[in-house]
Amino acid sequence: MRPHALVRPHRGIVLLLALALAVLLPQALPARGATTDSAPQPLAVTTSGVVAGQTTDGAQEFLGIPYAAPPTGDRRFRAPRPAARWDGVRQATHQAPACLQFSPYGLRDPRNVSEDCLYLDVYRPAAALPGARLPVIFWMHGGGFTQGTGTQFGGRTMADLTGTIVVSVNYRLGQLGYLALRQFGQEGTSGSGTWGLQDQIAALTWTRRNAAAFGGDPGNITIAGQSAGAASVCALLTSPSTTGLFSRAILQSGPCTLLTAPDQQSAQADGQAYAADAGCPQGPGTLDCLRNAPASALLAAAQAHPVTGPATGTPVLPRQPSEAIAAGDWHKVPILIGSNAAEARFFVALTQPYLTPDQYTAQITATYGSAAPDVLAHYPLTHYASPYLAWSALLTDSTFACQTYRAANVLRGQVPTYVYEFDDPNSPTLAGAQVPGLDESNAHSAELAYLFDFTMADRPLTPAQLVLADQMKRSWAAFALTGDPAAVGRTAWPPLTGDTYLVQSLRPDGATRTITTFAADHQCAFWASAAARSGSGARSRLPQPATDVSYP
Repeated sequence: MRPHALVRPHRGIVLLLALALAVLLPQALPARGATTDSAPQPLAVTTSGVVAGQTTDGAQEFLGIPYAAPPTGDRRFRAPRPAARWDGVRQATHQAPACLQFSPYGLRDPRNVSEDCLYLDVYRPAAALPGARLPVIFWMHGGGFTQGTGTQFGGRTMADLTGTIVVSVNYRLGQLGYLALRQFGQEGTSGSGTWGLQDQIAALTWTRRNAAAFGGDPGNITIAGQSAGAASVCALLTSPSTTGLFSRAILQSGPCTLLTAPDQQSAQADGQAYAADAGCPQGPGTLDCLRNAPASALLAAAQAHPVTGPATGTPVLPRQPSEAIAAGDWHKVPILIGSNAAEARFFVALTQPYLTPDQYTAQITATYGSAAPDVLAHYPLTHYASPYLAWSALLTDSTFACQTYRAANVLRGQVPTYVYEFDDPNSPTLAGAQVPGLDESNAHSAELAYLFDFTMADRPLTPAQLVLADQMKRSWAAFALTGDPAAVGRTAWPPLTGDTYLVQSLRPDGATRTITTFAADHQCAFWASAAARSGSGARSRLPQPATDVSYP
């Protein structure tokens, strides 16, 4: 192993992080509140026609609105086209299907998918009127670019509590969203490897054009996402196609230095191998073959060729987002960025839940080679209750925590930057992912239940957790409104200034406070020094999923 294999994530880590919500998880169905049947339907006049929503739990929701034409048939592997206009009033009271899922897990109802999936949901306060100019949060789900759906993230409570418009979107996944081939350029189709990113840009453009119709401010849109959704935020921050479309950005568990994008050369090589496995070898008819192939063939071929997000090297995404940001070549807006205190527990629980002491040592030796003694000295088993917790801490620190630290320090010199760490030692984990006997609190995705009407949590929030959830929603909304997450009358939240790394530690029972020990808590100096000695970033790995682990 090369001596610099300690800090910059290995492609295997990026892949597994990208699959954050795609591994062995059932999708909980969207939460449905009490619909007010007797009230008149709320209406909104969009650029495509009039939509009629419904009032639920003190908020109004407009569900399943098309923001682009169906990307089906000859529209596969092409940029999204505008949605067709309609006459009369379109009912917007039911959510659209998820996009075709390229992970074999993730949906409780595997039939509720479609290639015709470019829809979004809009949530607004019940009292909102056109022209109210409320802040807008534009949300992109995670799921490793292979699974997930915007319908998992209800925004009713956020809208009602904070006076914010929430938009949650679907975008194409897997190869349907991110296939790169040289033939696309030859036929004149631009944006090879960025179809899903172009969907997000189309949805964001639709949101800007239609925000006022729902009471939102088209000049005050915050783009936000978690995991692969955060990587999508990174791409939007640096794409020339998004100039002027947003005013702020939120990155949850996905710093741009961690979730890197493939270049065209590697993406096209993967694309050629994928096409051949799908029954469409290289030749003049490759694209026609892929556009006419049954969905089952596309899904089967993808199992050996998982995507890792949008490819760089096109006018849509010219360069690596982290490199563009470091060079100052991006849309400079205020940033809210953070991670969870024990992110990697999610991955380790699903792959190596009952690691023994001998296996822990062997794992570190196999992963870090000659650097293993140094790693073991910083993460000795004697400091942890179990090898599971030790390995989870090591991976959390070397990936999410210290990459967030690194990314925030790049951002702080250019824009107002606010950092958080979610830290609830009793937080729920994701439904179906709980391994008996393991502490999975504060793991990847734990914060989502505190921000959205999100039913993938394995249990409801307690009263104390609901207080924290309200606090977090107010902070996110305050940031969307003003660029400062310190909600009026709430705990102060200072930005990164001077030489001190200030982090808002989000905790229940009124314990939220600003801390200065984040870097020391996660041993970021150790991981940074390893990179400095080698002149390069180090590579850590998350373990690959165990094939014999099964969850409902």
